Parts: sequence; structure tokens; C-alpha cells
Amino acid sequence: MKKIVLIVLSFGCFIIACGGGSDNVNDDTIVESPILNEGGVSEFENVQPMTGIVVWDGNTNASSGAHTLEYSYMLYEDIVSEEGVYDWTVVEDKLNAIASRNHQAILRFRYAYVGELTSVPKYIKELPDYNETKGLSENKETWFPDWSHQELKDFTLAFFEKFAERYDDDNRLAFLQVGFGLWAEYHIYDGPFILGETFPSKDYQITFLNKLDAVFNNLHWSISIDAEDTNVTPLRTNTSLLDIPFGIFDDSFMSEEHGEVNEPRFNFFGTTRYQNAAIGGEFNYYTDYDQQNVLSPNGPHGESYESFANRFHISYMIGNDQYEYQTSDRIKEASINTGYKFEITKFEKTDNKSLLTVKNIGTAPIYYDTYLSINGNKSTTSLKTLMPNQESVFTINYDGNEDLTITCNRLLSGQVIDFKKSY
Repeated sequence: MKKIVLIVLSFGCFIIACGGGSDNVNDDTIVESPILNEGGVSEFENVQPMTGIVVWDGNTNASSGAHTLEYSYMLYEDIVSEEGVYDWTVVEDKLNAIASRNHQAILRFRYAYVGELTSVPKYIKELPDYNETKGLSENKETWFPDWSHQELKDFTLAFFEKFAERYDDDNRLAFLQVGFGLWAEYHIYDGPFILGETFPSKDYQITFLNKLDAVFNNLHWSISIDAEDTNVTPLRTNTSLLDIPFGIFDDSFMSEEHGEVNEPRFNFFGTTRYQNAAIGGEFNYYTDYDQQNVLSPNGPHGESYESFANRFHISYMIGNDQYEYQTSDRIKEASINTGYKFEITKFEKTDNKSLLTVKNIGTAPIYYDTYLSINGNKSTTSLKTLMPNQESVFTINYDGNEDLTITCNRLLSGQVIDFKKSY
């Protein structure tokens, strides 16, 4: 007669304690954990790392508990002023300040900004044959880089190679956004747009995208959905570029014309892109009404944020001004309903193994390798393979009674990935 082992669990939101001592189940016998009347939570109470509504790093509400991510523009000229000399102090200070709040950063480097000079390094601007263009954008005097100059093109490629060498594995940085044009959003919608002069040529853009694909092995980077425009980029004529696993961001999310303008751009990049690359963006600023209502029950135009986030598999969304219109509780609720969330629906032990059935009940996967772990013994498969609404069995080749945790090397030391149980 086979020996039946009673397993006693104490299960919290992100920790499982499983007992059984040194007793092992014989061969093919499976012992299923009993359903508990206590332990665990029915709803997530914390925003998961690398997900949610994002504020700028200077926002006084950054530590409200509704955020795990903070955003910042960065300027090339702040890092390089002399040829070949890189001073990363401004990046280090930014990342350290954000990490001190137990948050991670999303950074975007830009050259052009409405109403401002470019952030092209000083040594390039001083070259006698380098000539920037001054024009009006939104009725403001705005300067645009000289993309006909080889030094600017060479510098930009070298810059991201250096950046990758330093920050590809840095857990203070969750995501990087890149691009050209105003705000690095792949457009000059108002102002002097000239390919090869005020905006990089299509040939150079091909070189740039392939360069980033080569130098970033771990850090997830993304480009604007406006890169779909065939008048601006080579993506429609060189569709092999779409095989590069870059993410995309939408800087006018939930606008009134989203279904007619933005959604086709999402579709162009592929409806399954979210499976390998993070999708994010920013609540649109077309009208004050939109900003006021993006987190209202029916959104600004008849569909809630949660519905949008689910449809487009959003991991993060910049909403810096939302504290002017919404409570911290509502913003936190929206954050919790953005990105991955893991639910354990079954837990068994057999043949010296732990078998855990996990479902992703969030809007997106997690994008860095993440494992279930008992006493340092990790699951044989990463949780990043688990898509939204998908349920899979994960195996840990260990059946000890220590606590179950979720581990991810991309996290800061004080961050925790929660999970709940439903069995």
C-alpha cells in the first residue's frame, strides 16, 4: 500500500510555504495540495515591477504607492561634449534617484524639442560644415539636427553602443525609448521635415535599427508607432526590419481618433508583437477633456482604460498629470490592471518535483527572465513565456518545504513580484 503524504501549506500573496518534510511520494503518486480557507489574497494589492501608470521622475506623487516606473527625457549633450569623451554622471544620478524610491526608469534620448535648441553635442555643432535648421513648430522657434552630416550619424551609432555596454544589464533601467524627430517620436508634424537633412534618411534608419538590435541583448527598447509612416521611415518597404524585437509606444493613447489612426499602426507592427516586446505609451494631450477622463469608468470616448490596456497588451502608460484629475486609489487601480499578473491555480508534488499551474491574468507578459523558486531551485521554464490569459504547468526539480518565491535578476533588491493562489 502506497504511503499518502499530507502537505500543509501557508500561502500568502507572494510566498508559499509547503511542508512534507523528508517524506517523498512514491513514483507515480501525485499528492495535490489541499484547498485552504485562509492565506493568499483575492485581489492584487501592489503594482507589479516594470508595469503600470508612469510618472515623470520629478513628480511629487512618485512615492504614492501607485507606481513602479518613472520616466525621463535625456539629452545627448549632457553626456558628450568632446569627441569620444563620455560622462555618464547625469544618467547615474537619474537612475540612482529613481532607484532610491524602489522604482525603475524608462529613459528616452532626444535631439529635437519644440521651442528649444537641439541636444547635439557641442563639438559637432562647432564643426564648420555642420548646419542645423531653424524653423517654427507650434509657433515656436525650434532647431533641428543636420542629418546630412556624417559625424552626427556616426556619433549616434557610437552613443548607443556605449550606452548598451554600460546599461544593457542594469536593473535600475526597465525600458529604453529611441527615435528621431520632435521628442524622438518619429515625426516632424509641424516644421521643416526633410529626409536626410532635418530627419535621418531611410538608409541611415535601417543602419540605426540594425545597430540597436546588435548591441542590446537584454534591455528592451522601443520606437513610436508613428514609425509606421512610409513617408518617414523604411519599415513599409523593408519589412524584414519588423523581425527586430523592438517594442512600440503610443504617445496619443486613447485619443478620439485612436481607432482610425492609432490602431492601424499597432496592427502594422503585428498583433503578436507584445509576446516578445513591451508595449507602452502616454495618455494623449489633444484635449484637456481627454486627460481628465482617460481613467474615468468609460474613458473619454466610451471605452475604459482597462479595456484599452487589455486589447493592446499594455505594460506601462505615462500618465504624469493624472493626479490633477484622479485619486491615488484610482491611479493605483489602473496600475495594478496594467501588465503581467501571476495566479497559481494548482500545486502538486510528485517524484521529487513540484508542479505549479500558473495563469497570467494580466494584460501582457513579463519581458525579462523570471522563475518560480523553492530554496534556490528554479523552475525549468521562465515565466516570460506565459502570455495573457494563458495557463501552463511549471516544474521545479525539488519538493522541499521551503517558501516559494518568484525571482528575476532585472529587479531591484527591494522589489517583489507578487502572486496569488486560487485553488
